[in-house]
Amino acid sequence: MIIERAYAHVGAYDVGEWPWSVPCVRALLDGGLRFTAPVTFVVGENGSGKSTLVEALAEGFGLDPWGGSHEWRYASHRTKSVLGEHIRFDAAPRGRRMLASWSARQGFFLRAETALDALGREGLAPDERSHGEGFLAAFRDKFLRPGLYVMDEPEAALSFSSCLELLGHIDRLARDGAQVVCATHSPLLTALPGADVVEVGDHGIRRTVWQDLALVDHWRRYLADPTAYLRHVLE
Repeated sequence: MIIERAYAHVGAYDVGEWPWSVPCVRALLDGGLRFTAPVTFVVGENGSGKSTLVEALAEGFGLDPWGGSHEWRYASHRTKSVLGEHIRFDAAPRGRRMLASWSARQGFFLRAETALDALGREGLAPDERSHGEGFLAAFRDKFLRPGLYVMDEPEAALSFSSCLELLGHIDRLARDGAQVVCATHSPLLTALPGADVVEVGDHGIRRTVWQDLALVDHWRRYLADPTAYLRHVLE
């Protein structure tokens, strides 16, 4: 692992103003987020703040919020978010040297909506392959060294079998000393053995386990009887 805890300190702030209005952001201000495993999945409904949280973690580590590796820090014109500016880390033993020196940091931020631009900057020729193949090229060619790897809904471009390949890459990274933080809606990804699962929502931030996730329960029931769900949305 690279980091043991992420936190943020700010002065006075308005709880009705974004991002301080987001419960998981206030939880980050109150007690921070501790990492107890090399792989952490962040789950929650749309609008719960999971993307805001992982983006800020990436920015705090020095990764471009538009996506890409540490070598391409702030290649985009997008400025650092107000939360990203305040993120700080407590280093794990393996990460002390990396956090002490910007030049020693390694990592990658992969976000679904900006991936094609980031992959192009990384020389992975996104125009010559499908979106999903571009994602897999990043996993194969860029997710290699110990470092911090942050992902925001990588399953958006991946098939079932490609998600399984991604899990293999994540597991290898963790075994080689890297750390992964991934925001996801995928019950497949969150089933990775040994991974931490953190759920964000109106409650703020809390740890949970795969079998207790609402998304797992919904998928189980939907696959068992799709019509029980579809009759509520189809006219």
